[in-house]
Amino acid sequence: GHAAAPTMSLRENTVITAAERKSLLKNGFIDWTAADQYTQNIIADFDVRTPGTHTPAGSLSGGNLQKFVVGREVLQNPKVFVVNQPTWGVDAAAAASIRQKLLDLADNGAGVIVISQDLDELLEISDRFCAINEGRLSTIVPTSTLEMDQIGLMMGGATADQEGAYA
Repeated sequence: GHAAAPTMSLRENTVITAAERKSLLKNGFIDWTAADQYTQNIIADFDVRTPGTHTPAGSLSGGNLQKFVVGREVLQNPKVFVVNQPTWGVDAAAAASIRQKLLDLADNGAGVIVISQDLDELLEISDRFCAINEGRLSTIVPTSTLEMDQIGLMMGGATADQEGAYA
């Protein structure tokens, strides 16, 4: 729940990032009816278990808050989406749903950058992979040709030579 204000309602948290992209403002004022509708869409599309849109974000379980935060951003259809640990704290079914929503976003033309410690997840949803070691980005490689030993070398700071071999 690092991307939500815990004492604010889900509806208020929606307005924080979606006010302009989802047209939740009218003449400079928040359109609470539109904000409520958008929040209801997030709750329904991402199966957020909550009594309603007025529920404080901090009262949700970690998994439900994660689904809400990811849903709030994904449903805005951003052109570029950077997400850290998108399936943290959610059950297997919710994780699969979130991964599919990220793939759908990419299929619709968005650039999606996923930061995760879950290598299986990264390999499942990514078409390219790179690692960061001591602040340096490794060579970006297609996941279709990537092997686990390469990932280990990349994470350890090895760099690819002209032929793509790591040293």
